[in-house]
Order: sequence, then C-alpha cells, then structure tokens
Amino acid sequence: MLIGKVTGSLWSTRKDEKLNGITFLIVTVCTDETTHTQRSLVAGDIVGAGLGDLVLVTEGSAARVAASHPDVSLDAMIVGIIDSVDRGN
Repeated sequence: MLIGKVTGSLWSTRKDEKLNGITFLIVTVCTDETTHTQRSLVAGDIVGAGLGDLVLVTEGSAARVAASHPDVSLDAMIVGIIDSVDRGN
C-alpha cells in the first residue's frame, strides 16, 4: 500500500463500462505523511476522498478487488482516508 495526497481530479466521459460510477482522483505518492515524491497516479476512489486529503492507496489486483470487479481495468484504488500517523517516537 502507498501513502498519497489527493492533488486533483479528472473526468472521462468515454471509458470501459466497468469503470462507470467510479470517481477518479490524481494522487501524489508520499514517502511519509509530509514528504511528496515526483510520482503521481490516477486512482479510483471508493471512500469519498477530497482535495488535499492524505489517503491510503492499494495497487494491482488488490485495487480490482476493492472495486468489487476482479476484471475491471483499474490499477490503483483509494481505500482509506488517513486521519493520523503515529511513528511511536
């Protein structure tokens, strides 16, 4: 799983029918809760995340399972909104 920050959204009117009803957000991958990387990805959102939210992202087959469609063309899914991070320091 990845930590990411929602930095935007996108719309696609023409897409695979199995993607209908899924919201797509642009997520910048983070190495921790404060440090962003150069990598961004498009992820489906099933939890109602919004701009600026710190989120938990799953990729690959786990993303397709989260979408409840194992044959959907989806490689990343937001599966949680992060409230806090405790490193135990």
